[in-house]
Amino acid sequence: QVQLVESGGGLVQAGGSLRVSCAASGIIFSINPMGWYRQAPGKERELVAAINSGGSTSYADSVKGRFTISRANAKNTLYLQMNSLKAEDTAMYYCAEPERGYWGQGTLVTVSE
Repeated sequence: QVQLVESGGGLVQAGGSLRVSCAASGIIFSINPMGWYRQAPGKERELVAAINSGGSTSYADSVKGRFTISRANAKNTLYLQMNSLKAEDTAMYYCAEPERGYWGQGTLVTVSE
């Protein structure tokens, strides 16, 4: 059975950094495109960053230059490094393999001003 388990969320001050991780099991992680999504209270879920099996990445305009998505295939782990955090980055962050509908339970990131 497929499991995506996020970790690393927490409370951080504006301007700070945080790295969230997603440990995957039950899938051939190295061949799957993966993504980080987020949902803030009262807002729709949005794609933050994506990475394909070849390592090509894409980002939402709101996080370009601040966030970096990466993957460690040997560890079946997806990462999102978040720098220069802003209050508007506060949200539940989810990792997903969206093409097959696999989602994690989310990790909460709260950025205080």
